[in-house]
Amino acid sequence: MKSPIFTQITSLIAITLLAAFGAHARTWTSTDGKSTFEGELVAYNTDTGEVTVDREGERITIKQQTLAEKDIAFLKNAAPALRTGLAQEGKWELVWSDEFDTKGMPDKSKWDYEVGFVRNQEKQYYTREREENVRVEGGLLVIEGRKETFKNPRAKPNSKNWMEQEAAQYTSGSIHTFGKMEFQYGRFEVRAKVPQGKGMWPAIWMKGTNRSLGWPRCGEIDIMEYVGKDQDTIHANNHFADPKNKEKAIHKMGGGGKINIKEPYKEFHIYAMEWTEKEIKFFVNDKQYAVFNIDMAGEGPDNPFRKPHFLLLNLAIGGSWGGPVDDALFPRKYEIDYVRYYKAKTGQGQNAGGGK
Repeated sequence: MKSPIFTQITSLIAITLLAAFGAHARTWTSTDGKSTFEGELVAYNTDTGEVTVDREGERITIKQQTLAEKDIAFLKNAAPALRTGLAQEGKWELVWSDEFDTKGMPDKSKWDYEVGFVRNQEKQYYTREREENVRVEGGLLVIEGRKETFKNPRAKPNSKNWMEQEAAQYTSGSIHTFGKMEFQYGRFEVRAKVPQGKGMWPAIWMKGTNRSLGWPRCGEIDIMEYVGKDQDTIHANNHFADPKNKEKAIHKMGGGGKINIKEPYKEFHIYAMEWTEKEIKFFVNDKQYAVFNIDMAGEGPDNPFRKPHFLLLNLAIGGSWGGPVDDALFPRKYEIDYVRYYKAKTGQGQNAGGGK
């Protein structure tokens, strides 16, 4: 959630933000009302829960024990860069985000949908603009996998093509930015909680915008993949065509990795990727666990990882990697708190692409 609960590490038992003194200046008061001081909000880190305040040149870091609703609203509405604390390093500038603060369907100016049976022999039918599968509520994007019979409008009698089967036994959602926003270089952050259970396969990933190349020539960056059958492991990877074979698109993988995160479905974690023209780094909660040398996919500007990509968020069910599905689990929710995209500030490295 965007309003985590914290333990106190200063002489203040907890703090309440009372009155504004400019954009981020406040009067800070302990819950007993006996201790106050004026200070300016410097950073609010939603991962660690630390609030950093500048008091006449002295920086104080407080871990909150409780927050009133109006104070949570202040922090939610503070600059997203302040909330992550990343901008304090002087390296990144926020250029695009979705905080999922408006109840209803995802913002149409930012997101579109995949529809149908799409890939990997997965069991789910991806629906379009169906609240049962994709919605924003409680400050979160919810992608819900459901066990239900759903008629396939693309069905063909007696077809052997699995995409043309009569009906699905599961539904889910997949949203993407293709045609809305494209990205090239920068830092991505997604704060999310994955669903537990066998057959669950949530992902945060990217594909090259040049669809005419086909996969894997277009390139694919898997910022986060999780399969419920391997319940304590988070994966990252990169997919591309063998650059040595110009005649045939031979699938290659490289620069991926995995990290052990105990019971990642119990808490929100920040999944991040930093992308330059030379390499792609992968992180969980700011701990780097994998790096990809982009030249593995070919030297020069024709490398797919030196071209724009679009972002996808989806919950797959079963399929080639998801494996057998535990039907007793449903419904299952994949919850996403925010998506944030930064570019490197001037003089700090590669800048990012723009929207369409």
